[in-house]
Amino acid sequence: MTSNATPPAAGLDNLFIGIAGLIGAGKSTLATAVGKHMGLDVYYEPVEDNEYLADFYRDTARYSFATQIYLLNRRFQQHQEIIWRGRPAIQDRTIYEDAIFAKMLSETGLMEPRDYRTYLGLFRHMSHFMCRPSCIIYLDVKPERSMERIKARARGVEQAIRLSYLEALYAEYERFVADISKRIPVIRVDWDQFRDVDEMATVIQREYMQANFLRQAPPWERTA
Repeated sequence: MTSNATPPAAGLDNLFIGIAGLIGAGKSTLATAVGKHMGLDVYYEPVEDNEYLADFYRDTARYSFATQIYLLNRRFQQHQEIIWRGRPAIQDRTIYEDAIFAKMLSETGLMEPRDYRTYLGLFRHMSHFMCRPSCIIYLDVKPERSMERIKARARGVEQAIRLSYLEALYAEYERFVADISKRIPVIRVDWDQFRDVDEMATVIQREYMQANFLRQAPPWERTA
């Protein structure tokens, strides 16, 4: 987590934003920009210190349950810290998305049914101690583009990721967005329309302040 010294923008004292999207969508980069732009504390996805991640990509079926439990625990810790600190915050990947990965792993035979049931039971119990984000920003990045970005950033543990894996994830994300938007406002953003993260941060703040949820964020309109 990084604490942003910039005071929150007016009307954002209780703001809690979650950023959702495929691997390589640019969530961390956007979280940094939005956090700076709006004066929010930024909570990053636990990647660098994830001691299961390399094993997960090497032998997904064997390590799927342990990896998902690890991530769920870390994300829950972040979520509780956001609540305890009582400051406006933005989270790089929401705790709700962990269930997307677990469901996809179960449906593709990479997680045993009993492990998936155990995971869901734990998630449901944890959900009683969570507060909903004010809104979720969904970075809509197609699987092919996600694969390009994964290759470009060349993280060693991610080199085993296949396009079919990303396609299965993307299908689950589409179902997730359709479902979660019934309970939490969602700003859907086509990342390819906003190549400048500062411009995207401006659009997101405008969309939030105007309560323009549950639809595609419009393209950035430059002024002379």
